[in-house]
Amino acid sequence: MCDHSSKQPFSMHFGKESLDVEATKSTGSRRRRIWDLPRQCHCPVVGVCLPLDTLRRLVSKALGGKALADDYEVHVGAVAECGQRGRLSELLQGELDKRYPREVQYFKAAKTTTAVADLWAKAVRQGDVAGAFWAALTHPRCDTVLQEVLCRDMHMLQHQAGASMRIDIAKFNALLEENAILGRELAKVQERSTRVIMEKFSEIEQLTAQLFQVRAENIGKDSRIAFLCDDLTALKASIPGFDTSVRFQKKVEQMTSRQAELEGQNTELRQKLASTGRSLAALNGEASHAAKIDIAERSELRTSPVTVHLHQKMVLCVGGRSGSVASYRDVIERVGGRFAHHDGGLEDSPNVLDASLAAADLVICQTGCISHNAYWKVKDFCKRTGKRCVFVENPSASSLVRGLEQISNNDTDAMKAETTGVSLSGAKG
Repeated sequence: MCDHSSKQPFSMHFGKESLDVEATKSTGSRRRRIWDLPRQCHCPVVGVCLPLDTLRRLVSKALGGKALADDYEVHVGAVAECGQRGRLSELLQGELDKRYPREVQYFKAAKTTTAVADLWAKAVRQGDVAGAFWAALTHPRCDTVLQEVLCRDMHMLQHQAGASMRIDIAKFNALLEENAILGRELAKVQERSTRVIMEKFSEIEQLTAQLFQVRAENIGKDSRIAFLCDDLTALKASIPGFDTSVRFQKKVEQMTSRQAELEGQNTELRQKLASTGRSLAALNGEASHAAKIDIAERSELRTSPVTVHLHQKMVLCVGGRSGSVASYRDVIERVGGRFAHHDGGLEDSPNVLDASLAAADLVICQTGCISHNAYWKVKDFCKRTGKRCVFVENPSASSLVRGLEQISNNDTDAMKAETTGVSLSGAKG
């Protein structure tokens, strides 16, 4: 506690003498003021509830000038002035109420001395005692016993705070030393980081220069490509018959591709013949007869001209003997058509037949060598779409020629009928 006898109170500056007034018991719901508290409560209130700089500011304001006394003298003088109502005690009362309104409102809910004591014990456990000490001391239900408990608890808390402060100072010094070590390590890390950043920055500059160079080279290449394209266009325009040469070149490429395809088919046929050699030996008589028929058909095709002209139409041949496919193709291509073949579901997938029928301009169905499903699918498709279809019973090249001539005759008859109808209509007119 403070020794009030060794120092004079601040009341001498205001023309008053210090009075030692014992605290009177409060009645009703009115909170006690700081000058209503007993003398032994003033020291912990001023020392704990008010920071030293705030206390010095209030003392200087009460004196009308700057207080030149040291911290202890300022504290002792303020404690002495709290015993009576005056300018400084009123300033201290207003500062405390303004600093701890939440705690005062919180303790206001306590209606009994026991409730006030419970709230104080809770504040002590939580470690926030400054505002709670002020709110509990000035509470209307704070009696002499509770007041003594508050002062004793605050006295012991101050001792514990002093011991804790010594421990905290030791920890603080250790932390200062550790901080110094960490600061030196941080400086080294920053130095290394700075060095790495400079190296990366130099590398980035080099890569940026290389990027600009590559971009410039690409722009130059693009420009050269554009100039070469212009020169190529001009050169093509200056060469007579260049487009014809290009078409011939494409035709040669197509013929080469076709030749490769035929060679592949021949190779496949040779492999099939080699694998079925024994079966063919057993059926030698039948094979010889079929060969004679094919030879006769080929000689007949060579001696009899075909008068049909398909004009690049797609002709789909469904069914027929696999060995006669080359003859079928030769007949179609001789009359200007494009040949496509489907075996009628023997080996080729039936799903491919739909796409082949849709792409064909003319369908020739070899009814003697075709599955039932493929036959009805071809017949139904041509009936639904109105696509021309010729049904050939004999799967031979000569039968194919006769089917094409039949189509040609039908077209000729249709044209004559149309011409005759036009003439008759003109005559009637």
